[in-house]
Amino acid sequence: MDMSLAMRLQNLRTAKQQSLQTVADAIGASKAHIWELEKGTATNPSIELVRKLANHFEVSIASLVGEKPDEDSDDEHLLVMYRDLKSLDPQDRLVLGDIIKGMQKRRSGR
Repeated sequence: MDMSLAMRLQNLRTAKQQSLQTVADAIGASKAHIWELEKGTATNPSIELVRKLANHFEVSIASLVGEKPDEDSDDEHLLVMYRDLKSLDPQDRLVLGDIIKGMQKRRSGR
């Protein structure tokens, strides 16, 4: 079943038990605009707004707008981790890289 952006947005918001105002404040939009998006009366939102919504709900833009139906939840989790990793400074990225390598070595028995 294909879901509209309005339905996906409302489902994400209610699943996270967030108010319209909470979402609006988090992304810098008005409560009325979020309501219009959920009701489908506001069409063609800016890519910047869609990006902010996707980041806020920790989903990909493609998933939010319905480009990839039924994305695997592991893929979504990896996308969130990637976004988090990009926000770290280079030294912290190196430390995490070393941790991952150590975990891989331990798992492979080396």
